[in-house]
Amino acid sequence: MHRATKIVATIGPASSTPEILLQMIQAGADVVRLNFSHGTADDHRQRADFVREAARQAGREVAIMADLQGPKIRVGKFENGKTTLVAGSPFILDAECELGNDDRVGLDYKDLPRDLKPGDVLLLNDGLIVLDVVRVLGSEIHTTVKVGGDLSNNKGINRQGGGLTAPALTAKDMEDIRTAMSIGVDFVAVSFPKNATDMEMARQLANIAGAPYGIKPKMIAKIERAEAIPALQGILDASDGIMVARGDLAVEVGNAAVPALQKRMIRMARESNKFVITATQMMESMIYAPVPTRAEVSDVANAVLDGTDAVMLSAESAAGKYPVQTIETMAAICLEAEKSEQSELDKDFLDRTFTRIDQSIAMGALFTAFHLGAKAIVALTESGSTALWMSRHWTHVPIFALTPRVGSERAMAIYRNVTSLHLDTSTDRDTALQQALETVVGKGYASRGDMVVLTVGEPMGQAGGTNTLKIVRVGEPY
Repeated sequence: MHRATKIVATIGPASSTPEILLQMIQAGADVVRLNFSHGTADDHRQRADFVREAARQAGREVAIMADLQGPKIRVGKFENGKTTLVAGSPFILDAECELGNDDRVGLDYKDLPRDLKPGDVLLLNDGLIVLDVVRVLGSEIHTTVKVGGDLSNNKGINRQGGGLTAPALTAKDMEDIRTAMSIGVDFVAVSFPKNATDMEMARQLANIAGAPYGIKPKMIAKIERAEAIPALQGILDASDGIMVARGDLAVEVGNAAVPALQKRMIRMARESNKFVITATQMMESMIYAPVPTRAEVSDVANAVLDGTDAVMLSAESAAGKYPVQTIETMAAICLEAEKSEQSELDKDFLDRTFTRIDQSIAMGALFTAFHLGAKAIVALTESGSTALWMSRHWTHVPIFALTPRVGSERAMAIYRNVTSLHLDTSTDRDTALQQALETVVGKGYASRGDMVVLTVGEPMGQAGGTNTLKIVRVGEPY
């Protein structure tokens, strides 16, 4: 069956062999995520090579995402590897401490004392440990443990409510962008952006680093800071897509606030013609178990019903015991959820005006296919913009985007309800349309007697030139 919602799978120790990667792609992975918080440049380069080869064997293009580490603010190391904090006890975070003990620990972000004042609340290890800031003395942050527990090396620190000044792009991120461009990734995910400027800077760096390779990657903003919420529209405008990164976001704004924020972010992304990924702990129990919890099934299904383009696996596919089964299970949940989705296309078009010809054709194709009960929409596209616009609205009619550009084919791998296919388009419009129809029929997506809606631009080969809509019935004179 045609699955509209895409799956992003992180690869790591459990999934870095060519054999497992091929199985993951065959199971339904559409985008592979390289997590630059772990591994060396050579690790990522080798994994990317394995992904490209596995995709070739599977017979379809799979996109690669480089996910930058960003300014993850962490405690330092302990002389014994960890300590146990007890509620009510004092504990010091010391920017000048080399090796931690039961009384204090160092910081990898030396400017943290500057950002804090008495009364602030710090959340460590994804919020499992809570510290109240009592006073700040030079490099030392004196706290009282509010919620205790084991604290080990390099655990993350967040401030409740956000407000830390660490820049979105670190020196490591800048070097990782250069590595990612040399690998030829399709997407770059930027961690902890606060505003549009952070994304604009990241795009500029990626475009410069990608220029020698002829690459301009799509830029994804990971929404995980409290400050990013009021700046969301600006961040969307400066990005190609966003990720609802529910882990750090939940620590900063509180767990209870995240579900409503997720729905709001997905809605705003679609209204802004941007794609959106929902991430973090979606199938967490499958790191160790062969089946998910019922709550996880509901979580994935609700993200689909919210309209997300993609759902993401992190440790489940990178380090879990069942990477292939997890993808198969997630794909089945997505398919089932999509069956119950109601199209609101007519309502979507109310009070909408389209000033561009190509966008008007895209919307006309959607409307026509939906009301005529077409089997498929086939879009000949150079850049993929036509397919993106169509994919912002749900119709139950699958969209097949045919392009001569491999880069566009991979970029469209993340768009909801879009299947991207390669077609070396002819300069003759009718020949190209006939070839497109034959490709879709040849792959079994349509058969004799089916109605298909086609869109194309003339003259051929120009990005943004879609200006023609054609309705055909397969097998009848063209």
